[in-house]
Amino acid sequence: MKRGQANPVESLNKLGKDIVKQLDELKNPDVILPVRTLSNIYFDDKSKIIQLGDKISHRTYLNVAHTRKFMQTLLVAAECKKIIEQNVTTSIRDLYYAVKHTIPGTQENTVEEQSESDPVLEDLEAALNTLREQLHLQADRKGHVAGPIVVNDVGDDIDATRMGSSGWAIPSNVEPETVKFKSCSADYVLVIEKDAVWQRLNEDKFWRKQNCLILTSKGQPARGARRLINRLHTELKLPIYVLTDGDVWGYYIYSVIKQGSINLSFLSDRLGMPEAKFIGLTTQDVKKFGIPGNVTIKLNQGDVKRANEMLNYVWFKPKEWQQEINHMLKVGYKLELEALSAKGIKFISESYLPQKIGEKDFLP
Repeated sequence: MKRGQANPVESLNKLGKDIVKQLDELKNPDVILPVRTLSNIYFDDKSKIIQLGDKISHRTYLNVAHTRKFMQTLLVAAECKKIIEQNVTTSIRDLYYAVKHTIPGTQENTVEEQSESDPVLEDLEAALNTLREQLHLQADRKGHVAGPIVVNDVGDDIDATRMGSSGWAIPSNVEPETVKFKSCSADYVLVIEKDAVWQRLNEDKFWRKQNCLILTSKGQPARGARRLINRLHTELKLPIYVLTDGDVWGYYIYSVIKQGSINLSFLSDRLGMPEAKFIGLTTQDVKKFGIPGNVTIKLNQGDVKRANEMLNYVWFKPKEWQQEINHMLKVGYKLELEALSAKGIKFISESYLPQKIGEKDFLP
């Protein structure tokens, strides 16, 4: 299900007015939400991303099984409206505390843990067809960028070639109204799973030698990083190359960047990047680059189980991925990006990556 993005204020107002109208008509108050379970999520062959289907559910006040969630939904919606009207930004942690209180005359709290308010917020994002960032909410910053790009971040011009060893910290909100691209001369974006490897490449000024942007997602990428990757490709037309550990978890991180995640399927068109390419690390690189066998890591039962599951995922069906995953199972090992340091500290920046990029030795 792919829809045009809605105005969050108008959508919140409509939600409130609909509830008031239902009450005036003595109807059971009802909030209509997209179904976000596996039964309503599919991989779209045309767009090459995970999508949310058209099934809907009803969250009604007079259904005892729904009453608590119904209350939480309206509390979160009301708090979002208040935040927007005050023209301030807050965190999803602060949102949790703002809606948490003891219901008068009872000993029951509106929410107990943030694990209750976060899914309700995602329900609202899906129902209102908006982003939490456009509801003036943000999560922790996670990720850094270095290279030939100048951005305007809430009024301040930032040159990512002049940010020292730390780079430009990726904000939670990178929407166009907050982060604007002023200039960029990079040829591509290299997305790096590990911060330590990003630090190595930044210190070696890989971005200058290769005229690229280097972006670390620090493990599983946060939404801000995924949204920025999406914008760098769709708006600046930059190719996206992804560098992760040579294991099932690194491959999963790549798959999330590429076609989105099941949990956030309603945002895949804004977070997914179907044109991304996997640059490495692969288990087949051990022989190709002469990586010493003593730096490989034996697969455990969890790795084997996960690898066999991945063989059946539609996005890992291309023959190149089938060959890589089967090769991993055959040789019985995985390896981390740091294994390349066995060939020399600068091997990754001076040999491995230039050769991979020069030969376009990517997995789809």
